[in-house]
Amino acid sequence: MDPENPVVRLCVQGMAAEAEGRDGDARDHFRQAWDAATDDYGKCVAAHYMARHQPTPAETLRWNQECLDRADAVGDDRVRGFYASLHVNMGGAYAELGDMVTAREHYVRAAAHIGDVPPGSYADWTRFGIADGLGTPPKSGTLAALLDRLCACGELRALGVILPPYLGDLGTEEDRERLVTALRMVHAARWLADDEQQALGAVISELAISG
Repeated sequence: MDPENPVVRLCVQGMAAEAEGRDGDARDHFRQAWDAATDDYGKCVAAHYMARHQPTPAETLRWNQECLDRADAVGDDRVRGFYASLHVNMGGAYAELGDMVTAREHYVRAAAHIGDVPPGSYADWTRFGIADGLGTPPKSGTLAALLDRLCACGELRALGVILPPYLGDLGTEEDRERLVTALRMVHAARWLADDEQQALGAVISELAISG
């Protein structure tokens, strides 16, 4: 996004206010951004931030839908990388309203757009949101139990390698391969105590068989 765009500038100021806990000022900046926007692109950007400061789930959904509609109206490469997170936000809004069927539909659509998001922390955050919405990875099972043990013993090196592909697993074959590769790297490094090392080997075998 162009930092010289007045809408973007106002949204940056709003984000700074958010970071400082000045939610009222943040809302004012985002409303000013909405009022200042003169085209669908500017309205799309401003609506995204407006959705973050609504008093009810229904209003949050309304602004997220506004953002998505404006992105559709733009329809070019400027918004191509937005769609994954837009659908994550729509999914979260519908989930807040108890409509889990429509929420899942949006998470599935978000997953279809994740390849359009440039690599980096924003892409990781978006991927984690999609995976959480889809229920992947499962919150129970052999690997989840092993990760609980690694958290308990503070094995940060292993967790640093395993958690990104684990938390970002969208259920595809490519994602499973990323996760298995990370697990094998940790296993080969032999960072873990004997019991955890054996448990990790069992997890790798289990995933290899299931794949």
